[in-house]
Amino acid sequence: MRVPQFFVGFGPTVFSRRYGETEFGIKGIPLGGYIRIVGMIPPAEEGEGTRATRMRSFIAEVRGQALDDVLPTDGDRVFYKKPWWQRVIVMFAGPFHNLVLAVLFFTIVLTAFGIPGATTTVSAVPECVLPADAAVRTCSDDATPSPAAAAGIRAGDTVVAIDGRPVSSVADTGQDDEVTGWGQVQDAIRESIDTPVVLTVEREVDGATTRVDLTVTPIANTVYVDDDGDGEADGTRTVGYVGIQAAQDYVRQPVTAVPGFVGDYAQRAVDRLVEIPQRVPALFRATFLGEERDPLGPIGVVGVGRISGEVFSLDRFTTLEKASLFFQLLAGMNLVLFLFNLLPIYPLDGGHVAGALYEKARATVARLRGRPDPGPFDIARLMPVAYVVAGVFLALSALLFLADVINPITLAG
Repeated sequence: MRVPQFFVGFGPTVFSRRYGETEFGIKGIPLGGYIRIVGMIPPAEEGEGTRATRMRSFIAEVRGQALDDVLPTDGDRVFYKKPWWQRVIVMFAGPFHNLVLAVLFFTIVLTAFGIPGATTTVSAVPECVLPADAAVRTCSDDATPSPAAAAGIRAGDTVVAIDGRPVSSVADTGQDDEVTGWGQVQDAIRESIDTPVVLTVEREVDGATTRVDLTVTPIANTVYVDDDGDGEADGTRTVGYVGIQAAQDYVRQPVTAVPGFVGDYAQRAVDRLVEIPQRVPALFRATFLGEERDPLGPIGVVGVGRISGEVFSLDRFTTLEKASLFFQLLAGMNLVLFLFNLLPIYPLDGGHVAGALYEKARATVARLRGRPDPGPFDIARLMPVAYVVAGVFLALSALLFLADVINPITLAG
């Protein structure tokens, strides 16, 4: 197929140079890029209606502009003349490139930086129990001490045993089916409401490590539960509570963990894409009516930039965490682009793939019925759909831009 242009970015041309029959260059808006292939839209099919309508005139104009690129010397080097499977490969190549980059960046995240895991070391112990709706987050003189503080548990203690049973030292990343480390501590506490539990901890005393047995009695606490792992509460449950937080550590994963991690991430991304239409009304109200912005709702480029800037400017995030976040953003962006571009909607790549597959199915049915091949599928007929999709996409982008400016999602929020 002849390719007249290969550009990075969109908008006005900043730089270009021709090599052979292709012009390579850079556009002013560095978001994505494009490759122009001649003959993306086939000539009109025989028997196509000639009655003048505004839509037919528009389709004819688009078809004419596409065919103007076709030169007499192109011969069969036009898109619509190629076999359906070649067109599928060409249109799938762009999204597939995003998938390759996503897998590469996720591999770097998992194997070089690791993923956060809860260790069995206590990072913080609140002095008292505060209601979730407390206006002041400080302990008063008559406040109820937290069970952990009353038992003498301190920040820096490492839990090594529960009721005499050793606790795994492996950090709990939530990626394994086996409960380890902090997960064992959580399970023991949550299942022991008003029942004393003996925690054996290691702590530094005068420069030496010593073991101390501490008896703590968990109190009842109502928590939200996420049964399907989608990040949203599916209900509440009453569990035991003592008031200790686990210190986080990054745990490197083997390469074999990458496919499962990418698959889980892709599933969550698909769920989020499907949920976008139902989240738009709440996004509109948050933008123009002052409602609270949903932290799990859609976010635009400005919002991603804002949150990234907050993370990279805060001292409480280590260099390792910032670098990991950077590669996670790159990986997530490429994976979402892969999924989005494969939607079977014209003018997305998935629309071209769907058109080629439909053309093959139509030819197969015609052959089985003993009829001639209908020929290339006229994708120009989908131009009205393309403009509707583009309009919806631009409207959503504008709404996200305004939401990220007027009522942004922040780390503090």
